Amino acid sequence: MNDDGKVNATSEDYFILLGFSKWPHLEVVLFVVILIFYLMTLIGNLFIIILSYLDSHLHTPMYFFLSNLSFLDLCYTTSSLPQFLVNLWGPEKTISYAGCMIQLYFILSLGATECVLLVVMSYDRYAAVCKPLHYTTLMHPRFCQLLAVASWVCGFTNSALHSLFTFWVPLCGHHQVDHFFCEVPALLQLSCVDTRANELTLMVTSSIFVVIPLLLIFASYGAIARAVLRMQSTTGLQKVFGTCGAHLMVVSLFFIPVMCIYLQPPTETSQDRGKFIALFYTVVTPSLNPLIYTLRNKDVKGAIRRLMGWE
Repeated sequence: MNDDGKVNATSEDYFILLGFSKWPHLEVVLFVVILIFYLMTLIGNLFIIILSYLDSHLHTPMYFFLSNLSFLDLCYTTSSLPQFLVNLWGPEKTISYAGCMIQLYFILSLGATECVLLVVMSYDRYAAVCKPLHYTTLMHPRFCQLLAVASWVCGFTNSALHSLFTFWVPLCGHHQVDHFFCEVPALLQLSCVDTRANELTLMVTSSIFVVIPLLLIFASYGAIARAVLRMQSTTGLQKVFGTCGAHLMVVSLFFIPVMCIYLQPPTETSQDRGKFIALFYTVVTPSLNPLIYTLRNKDVKGAIRRLMGWE
């Protein structure tokens, strides 16, 4: 590490992930905190997936999509956090060129997939609340599978475009990425050429995968809000607010930090601020999702009692 707190690159086959090396004393604390959150993510999301699979009462569209979201969050955190933990633990903060390409591709793929999947989940809640008599017809298991597959295909197709555009850009010699994982804005800052076309492409596709999903989610919940206001049953109101409130909280925790990073040009984003924002949506949000969806959830509590043989 040099006098500026940066690790010297030794080979063009590697990138240096600077991460939080400006604050060496912070790295020990970050290692412990991130390890705890990563374990919470693994345990919480695996719990939802296994419980949804084992309990037949949870074989519903809502828990099918929730299981998809849990699996997605597991993959999303695993694509970056183990490498980050290794870099925090030891002096070496390198990642191979191929490893960086793979990491970038999967982080972008899974992030875009989550944007689409959250729209699908809002549509499921819209159908359940606003079209209850037609719900089983609208959300047929085959159609649910098709929606889930479409979410994954959209995410991975979008990522292929960004990954190719990013790694086609000629990079300067130092190969020091001022981030804790391989991310498009940070990589574009290494370029020796004008990257305005890449930045414009990033903003356009980010708008498609962030702004449009948000508008569709708001439209779904606007219709749900109108339907809820017409309800007379207090129990029905509580159930709707419970499930829909949890989903809206997950949407907020995911979309707000993503918009702060990807809906402005990389040159206008503070790298230090961007790293802390990215830390939130890659570490904190995936660990909170299982808690948000299962806390005070009667369906999940009933499934646990049945699994344990308590009823």
